[in-house]
Amino acid sequence: MKQKTESPTDVKKRASGIVRRLRKAYAAPKTALVFEEPFQLLIATILSAQCTDVRVNKVTPGLFAKYPSPGHFATARAEELEQDIRSTGFFRNKTKNIIGCSKAIMERHGGKVPERFDDLVELPGVGRKTANCVMGGAFGVNSGVVVDTHVQRLAGRLGLSKEENAEKIEQDLMKIVPQKDWYDFSNLLILHGREVCDARKPLCGECTLLEVCPSGPGFMKGMKPAKKKR
Repeated sequence: MKQKTESPTDVKKRASGIVRRLRKAYAAPKTALVFEEPFQLLIATILSAQCTDVRVNKVTPGLFAKYPSPGHFATARAEELEQDIRSTGFFRNKTKNIIGCSKAIMERHGGKVPERFDDLVELPGVGRKTANCVMGGAFGVNSGVVVDTHVQRLAGRLGLSKEENAEKIEQDLMKIVPQKDWYDFSNLLILHGREVCDARKPLCGECTLLEVCPSGPGFMKGMKPAKKKR
């Protein structure tokens, strides 16, 4: 069946409905990364690139015990830090970014994570995704939408963006989702992507968004609904 073209107003209304439905389904839309203060969230988010939050959460307790502050990371031996975070993947590049970021925080911001988005994205290894995560998770500021692989996938399936580039997807989502919901919306989509809207076997029959998802009917016709893992 040919999909109707939605007006910008209709897309906004549908996006608001998606937020409402997801809030009912997930009571606590927060990052799965475990942290106690802004710097820990910053490091954990850097480590989460191309790595699961579960794996990162296994690494960070020992990591933060060994390197309890930006100063400790800034003076860390690269070869040693690489081994400490090796299991998170891309450990050489992450080590470079973590040490560079920590040095910049010490030199430019007195050892404290800056609370301005523009200052965050100027730190080595910190892009929009990481900055948005820290702004929302640590400072409670809706600076943008965190676009990870789950958000990217669901934004396309839900017909909220036709873009493939993360920053372009973010711009599309920021236009249709109220700013007060930006950070929560990211986490809601991530939770839904993990629990229901799997990349290969989406659980469309159990999905709270089926009625407002343009992709759902196609999945339901073309595949047997997957059984949710218990």
